[in-house]
Amino acid sequence: MSSANGRTLYRNPKSGKVAGVCSGLADYFNFETWLVRVIAVSILLLGGTGVVLVIYIALWMILDIKPQDLEHKEQYKDIEIKKKVWQAGEPAKQALFDVNRQFYGLEVRLRRLEEHVTSDNFDLKRQINSL
Repeated sequence: MSSANGRTLYRNPKSGKVAGVCSGLADYFNFETWLVRVIAVSILLLGGTGVVLVIYIALWMILDIKPQDLEHKEQYKDIEIKKKVWQAGEPAKQALFDVNRQFYGLEVRLRRLEEHVTSDNFDLKRQINSL
């Protein structure tokens, strides 16, 4: 299922409890997963047993599993700060920690690059390649 904003609805069994349907819905609508689960269980307990169960099983069978390449992309996506409790994202403190970790990783890569470029081996390889 695709929407106008380019996102696709998948189920996410890796972060799900049963089949990943609630987790997939939470990702799609940018909600916290726990909130979608609480809503589903609340409707189930308040008398919507048949409806919620049928919808859950139907989505379980219809929705594709989230591809691993999308999961990998989400690992390196922009850090989103949570503005409301129900909204998906990170608290500001966690976001700051993640940004710091990303910058440290970039700094380590830059140090290795500088080390390689300033080494004698780099200069020697460049001279050999120019022959």
